[in-house]
Amino acid sequence: MADIVVTAARVGLVDPLKSTVKSYIAGEAILKGQAVFVETTGKAWLADEDAAGKRQFSGIALNGGGAGQAIDVCEDGELYGFTLAGLYDSIVYLSATAGALADAGNIVCGRVAPMANAAITKVLRLFVCRDITWT
Repeated sequence: MADIVVTAARVGLVDPLKSTVKSYIAGEAILKGQAVFVETTGKAWLADEDAAGKRQFSGIALNGGGAGQAIDVCEDGELYGFTLAGLYDSIVYLSATAGALADAGNIVCGRVAPMANAAITKVLRLFVCRDITWT
């Protein structure tokens, strides 16, 4: 499993009108572009595929913040800023590295999606599965 490279300065919504973004209070320091989950107190924390209680995915942070600060989280939509080596429509997973995404794993976070431009640019198509029972 290889982590997907994120360039925080380039992370952004492809189409804000077709995206779902929610604000949360950070439970710890979170950087723009990191994968987060929202736990029972309503705070956002770094998601981690191999850490008990953190094996959840609620979205990608659109801005950074320290503990107690508000962050915006994309829960559904397409994002720039990720170096996606996989083929179009390949699955993107939560990584065993806290806050990262990977090209293999157990927790599905989205897919590699093509943009309708001349280069057919690869973007991250996120989707949060709310009906899953996390472990």
